[in-house]
Amino acid sequence: MAGNRMQKIGSVFTRTRNLLRIGVVPKPLWFDVYAAFPPLREPVYRSPRPRYGKVKDVVPPVFYPEDEVRARFYRAYGNGPRSFDLSQSNFKSTCQRFVEKFNELKEEGKIEEDRLFEETGKALLAQGIILQRRGTEKVAQPDHQDTQTRDPVLRMRLQTVLEEMQEKKQGQEEQPAELTETQKGNSLLS
Repeated sequence: MAGNRMQKIGSVFTRTRNLLRIGVVPKPLWFDVYAAFPPLREPVYRSPRPRYGKVKDVVPPVFYPEDEVRARFYRAYGNGPRSFDLSQSNFKSTCQRFVEKFNELKEEGKIEEDRLFEETGKALLAQGIILQRRGTEKVAQPDHQDTQTRDPVLRMRLQTVLEEMQEKKQGQEEQPAELTETQKGNSLLS
């Protein structure tokens, strides 16, 4: 049927009647019956109106205590170092491990509330789970002073390698010019 199913103007009968008039669809079996015995109230879409003021959402938002820890984890660390592997049924994300360790340390009660988040990160690091804070770079940028204090032999090696690369590049640029001259000579001989 031409048109979309989310049509909210008119009834199915009026839309079908209009499509029949322009010859887009064949006449359905129910059309003559509906025309002979129409309903008392035409079934058209009407948006529901609330009875008493605004309609209130009956489902309250559900928050668990660990949701706050998860939100803080994602703000600090992002998704963590590993991606989610949903093909394994027993897979635990880095965030879930963090929440479990956080709750474990909280139940022990040895660590203060304000330091608990950082201590959880340290405990996971001791277990071998590396967390990278958002916004920090993984490799420190070298300072200009650091480059001057490097091994001078290494610096000389780099310079010689660079010079050799430049010589090779110049040799390759001269070589095609020589090839074209020899090709011209060969074409004249044949």
